[in-house]
Amino acid sequence: MWEMKEGGERHGQRGDAREPESDAGNAVEWVKTRLDLAVDPLQAQVLRTSNKRGILNCCRQWGKSTVTAAKAVHQAYSSAGSLTVVVSPSGRQSGEFLRKAEVFVRKLGIRVKGDGDNEISLELPNGSRIVGLPGTEATVRGFSAVSLLLVDEAARCSDELYLAIRPMLAVSDGTLWLMSTPMGKRGFFYETWANGGPEWERFRAPATECVRIRKELLEEERATMGERVFRQEYLCEFEDTVSGVFGRELVESAITDEITPLVIE
Repeated sequence: MWEMKEGGERHGQRGDAREPESDAGNAVEWVKTRLDLAVDPLQAQVLRTSNKRGILNCCRQWGKSTVTAAKAVHQAYSSAGSLTVVVSPSGRQSGEFLRKAEVFVRKLGIRVKGDGDNEISLELPNGSRIVGLPGTEATVRGFSAVSLLLVDEAARCSDELYLAIRPMLAVSDGTLWLMSTPMGKRGFFYETWANGGPEWERFRAPATECVRIRKELLEEERATMGERVFRQEYLCEFEDTVSGVFGRELVESAITDEITPLVIE
């Protein structure tokens, strides 16, 4: 069982969310100065955008959980009474996400505590909450008026889960973000990336453009993993599943609406 621990005895000092929040207007500068987090240009774009729909297709170890945890804390700090919900394939993964958020909240000088209702949660003095949920369709229902909905490791969450959580945004007209490394040409993460409408702002972060990952390591990983897995894990490419006899593009090109009459000889 994972739960927030009490701490951060500097409660009430600089950074307490009950103070004026005008300094939170510029998300990038706020994250850099108040959370002491260095961000690269693409991570800055993720923090800066105000688009209601965002999808982040990134390589392993790019820092998606860290930067989106910072985004969640910024949302909670700058918007009193807001609710941010984080959904992951498992409770353990949601817990790890909340741990990152907890570190950032401590840097604000805010005493860390849960909301008293949810096992994986964080509540700020201004009434804002960040709640982590496991990726089970049957147990995520019941939340409404969500301001920010984050789906971490989205490629590994089920379509049923995705359909169950989307109504959380119906009343609040909240923001939805999907973040993941690809896992084949299947599921809502792939379909949104490939076929989602113009309302989705897309961010792609391959390892070859990440200064924190050495080129020598990538060469070693390519040799160890093989080309198909390497392209998926590090180059953010959606590969066909190994079991497929025909490629997805070939199958889709063969699908037609034309009806061929049945001829009986």
